[in-house]
Amino acid sequence: MTSAVYNSPQSIGKVGDPSWWFADAMSLEQEFAPSTALTGTLSVDVVIVGGGYTGLWTALALKERRPSLSIALIEASLCGSGASGKNGGKVHGYWASLAGMAKAIGDDAALSVARAGTVAQDAIRSFATAPGRDVWWRESGNMRVSASTAQDTKIKLMVSEARRLGVPDSAQQLTSEEVASRCKSPVFRGGVFLPEGANLHPARLARALRKAAISAGVHLFENTPMTALDKGSINRVRVPAGEILAPEVVLATNVELAGHPQMRPYVSVFSSYALMTKPAQEQLATTGWTSNEGIADLRMFVHYFRKTPDGRVLMGSGSGPISYGGDTSLSALRLDAASAARAERGLRRLLPALSSVDVEKSWGGAIDVSADRLPMFRTIPGTRIHLACGYSGHGVNPTYIGAQCLASLVLREKDSWASLPLCTREVPKFPPEPFRFVGGKLIRRAIIASEEAEELEQVPSNITRAVAALPRILGMKIGTR
Repeated sequence: MTSAVYNSPQSIGKVGDPSWWFADAMSLEQEFAPSTALTGTLSVDVVIVGGGYTGLWTALALKERRPSLSIALIEASLCGSGASGKNGGKVHGYWASLAGMAKAIGDDAALSVARAGTVAQDAIRSFATAPGRDVWWRESGNMRVSASTAQDTKIKLMVSEARRLGVPDSAQQLTSEEVASRCKSPVFRGGVFLPEGANLHPARLARALRKAAISAGVHLFENTPMTALDKGSINRVRVPAGEILAPEVVLATNVELAGHPQMRPYVSVFSSYALMTKPAQEQLATTGWTSNEGIADLRMFVHYFRKTPDGRVLMGSGSGPISYGGDTSLSALRLDAASAARAERGLRRLLPALSSVDVEKSWGGAIDVSADRLPMFRTIPGTRIHLACGYSGHGVNPTYIGAQCLASLVLREKDSWASLPLCTREVPKFPPEPFRFVGGKLIRRAIIASEEAEELEQVPSNITRAVAALPRILGMKIGTR
């Protein structure tokens, strides 16, 4: 593969891989050549499988704590070509999730996770703004807005929970006038401002992490998928033309772990779709959106959006299809026209000032969703194999948390990272298949229908509301409205 394939985003068709982000990042690497694929046998202290944020941050964390470690990292494709180069590039921790976390894991545990997110935010900022790096770091906080009457109650819950937990500044209520002063839209009502929030170029961050890992002495191999893992006192990671022997293994393949026997009961595969507009500086000026807040509405299947430095707007919709049994090969996870259309409808409704702006590219990708919507960092019992998954579409900031947790697990350090609830809590299970897929599909359809009706200030049908309410009635954290 050569850089000519990635000359510019304009050369790419409207829907499908790669994402606009990854194409743009690769166009900057004029002399690009993938890292050599592994051949033969290599022995190291730690092998990391996966060249996205989690794997790369983990390699750097281990090298920082223990520079003498020999570390190999393998990536099935190119570093950053997966979720790390497809996401919305919105960087924030868990302060917006306090209410749900407190209910799921308790007040103290929720606060510990949110505070870990702040540590991660500071570290990512430090990396992203270091001299010589241009990953489009822009920091103006994060705003959640109500875009229908039905979403108003969620504002009150976010604000009241922050006050109850003694952190009122983490979620500041905004009137409709205050929302409009930040970004005008005829459908925006009240909102919540969350000071902890930034935007960046996700694929450029991934490529910068790749470069940093190589500079730190990590043996990095691209186009090198793991074909098998033989567990033992010395683990054997098999690849098409060789093998790596290591006492410690980190599986940082995120969504692919949904099919792992240890993770299958706890993780399901959903999908999210995003689009990137063409530059729209004039149209944006009419909205008064002059700062760099990341914005999202308060749907269950959220619309998330942000600007780029060159005046584009990314709009995403978390309403893509789900897969059966954690299968990530389903083409609809990447190529579903209906999901891409929902993201575009969200753009036109939420930001009608951009109604005449063309969409340059749309893309989709699988996301690993845990049953309580929090990630899990674990060591498989009886082994020295460690894994991370369940980011639930909220991964830029938490992947740094995950890396620190994984480094502590590898090094057997009993520190604040290893004791986080993300490493220690009991995670609820999803129903088994086929009930998970059939039920999830019906509930997803009902929630989408309910939220679309509510946006029109209509009342969903009784059947639709009943099906959409099933997760809450059954005590599940996923899919609740």
